Formats: sequence, C-alpha cells, structure tokens
Amino acid sequence: MAKTSKSPKAKKQSAALFTESKARFYAYKADVVSKDLPVFYNPAMEINRDITILFLNALEDTDLNVCDMLAGTGIRTIRFLLELKKGKISFLTSNDANPKFPHLLKKNLSLNKLDPASLIKKKRLIIKNSDANDLLLGSTGFSYIDIDPFGTPNPFLDSACKRLARDGILAVTATDTSALCGTYPRACERKYWADPRHDYLMHEAGLRILIRKVQLIAAQYEKALLPIYCYDHEHHVRVFFRATKQKTAVDSILSQHNYWDESGPMWTGQLWDLRLAKEIDAKAKYYPKSKPITSLIAKEAQIQVLGYIDIHEVGKKLEIGDLPKTEDLIKSIKGLGFQASRTHFSGSGVRTTMPREQVEKLVKSLSSK
Repeated sequence: MAKTSKSPKAKKQSAALFTESKARFYAYKADVVSKDLPVFYNPAMEINRDITILFLNALEDTDLNVCDMLAGTGIRTIRFLLELKKGKISFLTSNDANPKFPHLLKKNLSLNKLDPASLIKKKRLIIKNSDANDLLLGSTGFSYIDIDPFGTPNPFLDSACKRLARDGILAVTATDTSALCGTYPRACERKYWADPRHDYLMHEAGLRILIRKVQLIAAQYEKALLPIYCYDHEHHVRVFFRATKQKTAVDSILSQHNYWDESGPMWTGQLWDLRLAKEIDAKAKYYPKSKPITSLIAKEAQIQVLGYIDIHEVGKKLEIGDLPKTEDLIKSIKGLGFQASRTHFSGSGVRTTMPREQVEKLVKSLSSK
C-alpha cells in the first residue's frame, strides 16, 4: 500500500472543477495550498494570471515564443490560448515536472474545446514533462519566459537568463515575501544578497531587492533587464522585465543599484513604463479582481520617485490623532504644484514629488483645520 494513502494531507486532496476567467479546468484542492498537491494549483494567484494576460495583450510584441515552465494544472497555458490576442503567440511550450501533468493538461484543454492533438500538430503547442531548468537549457531560447514558482524564483533565474532572447520578456514571481520584506532578514541576505526593510516601506523595498537580484544574474550574460511593469499583492510580488543585449545597457542598470537608508542594495530606478501601465489599466475593466491594482499603478506610474509617505506613520511621528483624508492631502499637494497619487503598496500611502518635510507640515496644517 502506498504511504501517501495514509497521509492526512492526501486524504484532504481531491480533484474538483474550477472556473477562472474564461477557463474551466480540473485541479486538486486542499485545506492548505502547498507543493504536496498532486498537481499544483493556487487559486489565490488568479490576479497574477489576470495581470499577465493584460500585460501581454498591452505589449506591441507579436509572434512570441512563450515558455510556461512551471505550468502546474496548465491554467496559465489555457488562459494564454483563450485570452491572448490573435497573433500574440507563435508557439507555446507548456511544461511541468509532475508526471500527472501531461494527462491533466490535455484533459483541461479538451474541457475548453481546445483540441490538444490539433494544437500540437499545428506546432502552436508543445507539451513537456521535464525539470524546468533542463527544459530551458535544452532549448534554443524563448522570447517570453514565465517564472511563477512556489517560494523563491532563485533556482530558475540562471537558466532563464541564459535562454531569454534578445529584446525578450522575463516575468518573475516571488512568494517568499517574509524574506524580502524583512521578517527574516538573514534569509533575505542569503537569497537576495541584500538587507531588507521592515517598516511601512518594506513591500516596495522587497520588490526592488528582487529586481536587483534578477538583474545581477542577467548581467553575467551581458543582458540588461529593465523592469517595465511590476506589483505587490498580498503574499507575492511580480516583475516583468524587458531584456537588452548590450554592455552599456548593463552598466546603466548596475549604476542604479543603491542603498535606501540602511537597506539594500536594491534597484532604485523606474518600476513602470507609463504607456504600458495606462494600456493595462484600460483593458482591466474586463478583470474586476485586478482592476483596483492596475488603476492605482496607472496613477502612481506617473510619479517615478523612490518610496512614498504613509499618512499614519506621519501622524504617529507628529502625534496627530485627527489626520486628514488621503484624498484631501493629495488634492492639497497637487494644488501646491507637486505630483501626488495613492500607491498600490499601501492603503494609507501617498507617492509624491513633494519633499517629506513639506508633506509633514501640510498634514499638520490640514489636521489643525
């Protein structure tokens, strides 16, 4: 008798029918999502997949050679085929090392009226059942590589950077935010070669630390990775990079690695391409779960500064109990000729070009009124 039949986790695992956006698919559910699932699926990452669809459809790139290297149930692959614009993908490689993966993917494709045999014959889809790094290193390269692991992306960064095509796009997710955001600073030092923050700015700092780590791996191969869209949401951070194969571009990237107060080093340059952020938000009306995030990013992307100011933190510092509303503060800042917007990193944060000292005086003034 197999040992897993007596495992408490195994007893709680069962196949079920899920719906996500336009896709229907079978996956395993459990009381706690973990790598112990027979085939991995995390429903909490639907926003991750929504924003990936929005991002790719907003790009001007066409005929992409796509690699979904950690496909799990194949939900991302299926959504690519169902929701991406015609001509966006030249062909798609869908891979997972789990032996159950090929059968489940074909079953889920058929459920969505996507004939796997036809897709394979037409060379629109390649199904692989390999170790992700072996798949990448055995390939001739991809113009879009998606790294969406359970935990840190570190084990896959080197092979992905080696096989990312010139002008290609690399998407990287990290779910080990406890390390990136300073709950476990030693883990951040080991994994990401930086000292994290553990204050109200820790989420932006954690994202910037991740960006630098990925850029350093790519720099070894004279590839400059510029972040063009990224976000922080609940238990994960995600970054989309555009690659440039040029020594001077790499030097420019490395010159923007600096300390932020006593944390870092980290990426201190841009987080978003403004045109792309606006285009993504314009299409997000069809993805209501993701719309609140894309709307905030479209506004804060217009203000490319390091960090933001948290009203509650200012109130605590100045011992002010009756704080102004965030929108009133933003309106006042703009009225004085500075840029200001909410930030998706914090519900009480304001990203602005106004110096902090002036913001504090303004908060104090508005509070007294």
